[in-house]
Amino acid sequence: MNDAREVVVLRYGHRPGRDDRMTTHVGLTARALGADRVIFPDNAGQSAETVRDITDRFGGPFAVELRDDQKAIVRDFDGVVVHLTMYGERVQDVEGEVREAAGLDDATAGGSPPAPRDVLVVVGGEKVPWALYERADFNVGVTNQPHSEVAGLAVFLDRLFDGTELDREWADADRRVVPEATGKTVIDADGEGADGGGADDEGAGGRGDETTDAGN
Repeated sequence: MNDAREVVVLRYGHRPGRDDRMTTHVGLTARALGADRVIFPDNAGQSAETVRDITDRFGGPFAVELRDDQKAIVRDFDGVVVHLTMYGERVQDVEGEVREAAGLDDATAGGSPPAPRDVLVVVGGEKVPWALYERADFNVGVTNQPHSEVAGLAVFLDRLFDGTELDREWADADRRVVPEATGKTVIDADGEGADGGGADDEGAGGRGDETTDAGN
């Protein structure tokens, strides 16, 4: 979504079977709310396939990677590292600092625009190592209460982009959802051939519960 910087979401840790649904939704949330790509552990192939399918159907650009070197990704990242954790500083207290570090805020009167920097948003699955807390430029908590990491990612990205991600336009989509007060209408991206049933008939990706939920 960003011309001069890249926002990357890293899903840190994945337990096949147990975390498939959550990892998939981390990827879908990253895509829908403004990130440029998501990195999954190399054992999360099913989640990667689902997110790629959604991108093919509903547009991008958005990239999905499978990597086995998560510690190295965090350690060597050249940019701002944000770790989402319930133990972190309150998002409402540090969002301005994060935006400033990433060069997302406008220049002050008479000043130059801040230099854009890439952002790595780390979303933990299983227990993350203490070294991640130490490496992160910001450990950020959304409510400091136990809840879904998907909810935390959604709130953080919306704060990061100050809501502008909600007006994003999607390229190379096969279909799009028509916003309406009632009904569920999905049409071809060129505006022709209305799909009478909407997202519920075949799911957002057409394959199973995970993608069906994503399309609701």
